[in-house]
Amino acid sequence: MLFTDSDSVNQEAQMPDKAVLAAVGAALLASALLLLVATSDWLLALAYAAGLAVLLAGANAFARMARPESARELAAPDWSVTVAAIERAGEAIAITDRANRLVCANEAFVESFGISSAPPSLPFERAGLEVASRLAREAWRDGASSCDSLGDKGREWSITATRAGRGDDHLIWCFSPRTTEARDLAAELDLSGALGRILSRAGIEAAITSGEGVVRSVSPGFAERAAGDEKATLVGQDFVSFLRADDRDRIFFAREGRAGTPQTLIDVPLSEPSAAGTVPTADEGDSLMLLIDSGVGIGSHWDGSAQAGVAQLEALLAQLPLGLAMTDRDGRFLFGNDAFLRSVGREGRGLPAFPTDLVTREDKAALSDAVRRHGRGPAISGDMAVRLASQPDEPVSMGLAGVRGLGEAAVLLSLADSSEENQLKRQVAQATKMQAVGQLAGGVAHDFNNVLTAIIGTCDLMLLRHTPGDSDYDDIQQIRANSNRAASLTRQLLAFSRQQTLRPEILQLPDVVSEVGPLIKRLLGEKIDYFVQHDRNLGAVRADPQQLEQVIMNLAVNARDAIQAGKRPARQGKAEGRVSLMTRSIKSGEVVKLGSEILPAADYTVLIVQDDGGGIPAEVLPKLFEPFFTTKEQGKGTGLGLSTVYGIVKQSGGFIFADNVTDSAGRVQGARFTIYFPVHHGEAPRRREETAPAPSSDWSVGGKVLLVEDEDMVRAVAERALSRAGYEITACPGGEEGLAAIASGAEFDLVVSDVVMPGMDGPAMVRAIRKQRPEIPVLFMSGYAEENLRSEIDIPNMHFIAKPFSVAAISEKVGAVMREAKAAPGG
Repeated sequence: MLFTDSDSVNQEAQMPDKAVLAAVGAALLASALLLLVATSDWLLALAYAAGLAVLLAGANAFARMARPESARELAAPDWSVTVAAIERAGEAIAITDRANRLVCANEAFVESFGISSAPPSLPFERAGLEVASRLAREAWRDGASSCDSLGDKGREWSITATRAGRGDDHLIWCFSPRTTEARDLAAELDLSGALGRILSRAGIEAAITSGEGVVRSVSPGFAERAAGDEKATLVGQDFVSFLRADDRDRIFFAREGRAGTPQTLIDVPLSEPSAAGTVPTADEGDSLMLLIDSGVGIGSHWDGSAQAGVAQLEALLAQLPLGLAMTDRDGRFLFGNDAFLRSVGREGRGLPAFPTDLVTREDKAALSDAVRRHGRGPAISGDMAVRLASQPDEPVSMGLAGVRGLGEAAVLLSLADSSEENQLKRQVAQATKMQAVGQLAGGVAHDFNNVLTAIIGTCDLMLLRHTPGDSDYDDIQQIRANSNRAASLTRQLLAFSRQQTLRPEILQLPDVVSEVGPLIKRLLGEKIDYFVQHDRNLGAVRADPQQLEQVIMNLAVNARDAIQAGKRPARQGKAEGRVSLMTRSIKSGEVVKLGSEILPAADYTVLIVQDDGGGIPAEVLPKLFEPFFTTKEQGKGTGLGLSTVYGIVKQSGGFIFADNVTDSAGRVQGARFTIYFPVHHGEAPRRREETAPAPSSDWSVGGKVLLVEDEDMVRAVAERALSRAGYEITACPGGEEGLAAIASGAEFDLVVSDVVMPGMDGPAMVRAIRKQRPEIPVLFMSGYAEENLRSEIDIPNMHFIAKPFSVAAISEKVGAVMREAKAAPGG
């Protein structure tokens, strides 16, 4: 504390009164001398002076008596009391007079500015002195002045100056220290922006936490490694919850688990020194937490042991047959072994600058993002499909793995040939698509058969009223012929969809080839050779011989067209080409060696149809067995030949493959179709002798038929055909009506019904009828395959007629079923 002496202050207060008395005394003496000079009377002058002296003494005594005690006390203030009043913690206070002299000050002022300084002349810089001088002028003029912030020499003050005193002759100065709060400094660090990305790119993840360890903000890299999403804020969560420590007290990101890399944690306090010069502890302010991967930094880059380890690793990778390469955090190639160079087609040329230089333009962005993510994130691994610039048509699988602690190496790249896997995927997709199209084709064929049944049946009924010489006879025959052509087209659709009616037999493939041989020779012509070769000890197969003949014919015709499309001129004495039919026997052990994912291990009899044409283009091969796909000119093919072959083979339990035949130099020498039929083990069943159907007129009297068909056209044709044959017909448009006809008590000898109908279908109706009439025979009409229907319906004493049928066919079939029912015991 500081204050002046009280006596000196009192003397200074009394100085004005003494000066007045002296002046008055001097004036009285001068007037007495003037009177002496004027009168020359010493007695008169002495009496005059004495009288004035008495009057002056009396006035002085009266003034002293009139002055109050309080005034006398104020004239001599006690500054020790004032100093005690201004002694405040944390504030520097001083009192100055009008001469800017320091009257008194507290201890905080003396410690901050010293005893030799008085406001406004304080140890400030020029700008601070100007502000303090302005405050003094304004306080003397206005009574008070203030400044919220005055910074000088690393400290900041809030200053007020107030005029005070009995005569407003003093200024009271108050200096309050200001400190920068940690949150203001923390707010200036934008970790979510460019600063956070720069730190993450350098392998440093950052977060700002409060004194209690609660997250205030994080960098994108920290959010990605801690929570898996670089856009996550994590604000308000406990910082330590994102970390874990092992038994060696090493720190890891908790989310990365065992695959994570050790972290170095650096705690940077964000609080500035206080007024007393102390630094707040970690619990009192915000902190910048820096997590640095082990192996990141100057020491790890240039450490001799680390470089030796990387060199040994590169030497090891160079010897592996798998294509491996390493990049740094920025995605630049550091190393690539010979296998990797061969895989990317850069053997002898070396690696480019970046991995993106190896792939096609469409894959550059995805690969660049993947390398960046594995390079700066946790040590994770994954793979992605890319197309190399050297092989843009065949995707390959590239593996990526983040590595840490190997100096500059950050990402390990590996290449594996995935052509076989891609081929299997395409085959599965093709099979799925073929199955879907087959179901669609089967449904179309079923509906189309109903239309053809009505057309063919109507033509048959019209022909009964016209003779060959009639003018309409030829037109009706033309309609009927075209309808039969359409019916054959629907049979092809059903064959493709594997829903046609097959009559399989146990047979030998050479027998079928020999039977169809003469027809193939006529189709090929004289300019194309026909070569046949059979293996020995061929196993028997189970297939429909007629459908198998159609398979061989379709493949032979395709081979002929392929040879003719090649336009290879026939030389003297030589043919244009050759079509070969060969049979082979393959045991299950040989099938295992083939390594096929599609062909089960079993004994097969193989049929091979091969030509020496131009082969099958690579873009055509995946679509070869699709329906309506053809490479022929418009109007020269339906595109159902090979799809029909596919359907017949699959329905017979076989497998078909198509490929190209190449020579030793890799040149295409023709196309080859290979069909695998499972060998039938067991005794061949005896062929059932078919008896010629008797005329339906034998049963034209007294036969009652319940006809159930939802298609009006088909029902009308069948009703007219059977009525003309002499049957008594009750026609119903649905299963409910047919069941009602039986329930009414009517007697019927036969039920003729469609299979698929809205509401109650044919099988459901027949099962309900059999509960009342278990012995009644049933004839189903359908455009679907008989085998499929029998396996799905499973109704005893059931007969079948395929759509489309003619008038004669439905009449003969009904007659045959009724004769069989009559001939049965109890019939």
